[in-house]
Amino acid sequence: MQRILVVDDVEVNRELLRNMLEDEYIVETAEDGEQAVRKLGGYRNEIAALLLDLQMPKMDGFAVMSEMKERGWLKHIPVLVISSEDAVEVENQCFELGVSDFVHKPFEASIVRNRIRNTVELFACKNQLEHKIEEQSETMKKQDEIIRMQAEQLRNAKPFNNLMMEFQCAIMEVETKLKVLNEEFSQEYNRNPFESIKSRLKSPESIYEKLRRKGYATTVENIRDKLTDVAGIRVICSFPDDIYRLAELFIKQDDIILIKRKDYIKNPKKNGYRSLHLIVDIPIFLSNEKKYMKVEVQFRTIAMDFWASVEHKLKYKKNVKNAEEIVSLLKVCADSIEVLDYQMQDIRDKIDQSKE
Repeated sequence: MQRILVVDDVEVNRELLRNMLEDEYIVETAEDGEQAVRKLGGYRNEIAALLLDLQMPKMDGFAVMSEMKERGWLKHIPVLVISSEDAVEVENQCFELGVSDFVHKPFEASIVRNRIRNTVELFACKNQLEHKIEEQSETMKKQDEIIRMQAEQLRNAKPFNNLMMEFQCAIMEVETKLKVLNEEFSQEYNRNPFESIKSRLKSPESIYEKLRRKGYATTVENIRDKLTDVAGIRVICSFPDDIYRLAELFIKQDDIILIKRKDYIKNPKKNGYRSLHLIVDIPIFLSNEKKYMKVEVQFRTIAMDFWASVEHKLKYKKNVKNAEEIVSLLKVCADSIEVLDYQMQDIRDKIDQSKE
């Protein structure tokens, strides 16, 4: 049986509550706050609930709760206040101190038992949940440490560094091809198809974590064969039709092999994300061999890239307030951006027509 502690300076109240509860609980009693604190100290790991009167000599109920809070007991023992008052101020003060519920005088046996039972069960669930969260937090810390150690091993491994050099060379090859197309396009149409190019190599931590999620061992062969986004390039264009024109010219080159195409502009993700993704094999020419390397190339307009940057901050930042509201607002913004991109494209077309 679970143990509860009833604290009241009126003996009749203590006995009434004992009689109501002794069939379900081991009932301990105390006649004042000082005695209650001593019993809590002796039984604190066994007390399932504390029924506490507020008005008592020597040490009142508020002082008991303050003492419990200071010693950290309120986190583990639910408090139900014994009260004959209905004052809102008093109840608010109690809730602010951490009280779980109230047992009002005169006592109604069924209500008292149900309130205690519900409070004990809810508090047990709360403690179990907090314990699970603590365990998960500790597990995540251990996983982060494993990732850090594995990433450090990768950084110090020559085969890994050679592979990263090859991916960097592949990025340079893609950038060169795109810049050549940009120069040719600017001569023919008197404007540039893209505003900027951004590139990145996936970090050792991200590589290890992605391989682990996919269920692969951390080997150079798996990094090369199982991951398609170690080398990434983002091409920022002014208008949607520039994205498709540039992408088609790029993949038509005879030494580029298109592995996969994902069009999130025509088929946006549910959250509103828009971008054209191409995964390609591109040759690099080393001193003694030619190799094909995978590169992910993403094409976006300026507005799409701005939206994705904001959404990325929400995705990877912890404890964001009003996250659901922000997600909803981002979806509205994504839809507005799509309309704006095509409106700007129409304006550009009208300007070009007026020059003819």
